[in-house]
Amino acid sequence: MVVRVARPDDAEAILAIYGPIVSDTVISFEEEVPTEGEIRARIEASHVWLVAEVAGQVAGYAYASRFHPRAAYRWSVEVSIYLADGHRGVGLGRTLLAELLERLTERGFVNAFAGTTLPNPASVKLFESFGFTKIAHQKGVGFKLGAWHDVGWWQIQLRPPEPPPVLVDRRE
Repeated sequence: MVVRVARPDDAEAILAIYGPIVSDTVISFEEEVPTEGEIRARIEASHVWLVAEVAGQVAGYAYASRFHPRAAYRWSVEVSIYLADGHRGVGLGRTLLAELLERLTERGFVNAFAGTTLPNPASVKLFESFGFTKIAHQKGVGFKLGAWHDVGWWQIQLRPPEPPPVLVDRRE
């Protein structure tokens, strides 16, 4: 397995993983599968976007995006991980999350948040194994595929908050 920074030309492989998640599951609350162009724009807009290749093929990805648009939140990020069928439960998510959190910490981010549709014991176990703690449970917050779904939120402090905070604007 190789973990590397995503490139815009990874959009097709990323979409092959994410498209069925959008159309067939409640893992994502998006209802329309994004285009390759939208995925490329998301890669460019992310703080960090990593892909994991297995045998030369993208088998999963993880990224950190803006937590909230207001400026005072800029030291916090929201993290997401998606894995292709056949690559879940084999440590790929753990490897991606470890690398993602390391890069975010190096760049000076203070908090990372993860939201997941519930129930999702695999995601909860993964985040909690890294020290994320549950901070919220939103009941019946999203309606998709004919039913209402809960969302849980987890948080981890990546580094102590110290004034003045400094972010390193580095994309590798």
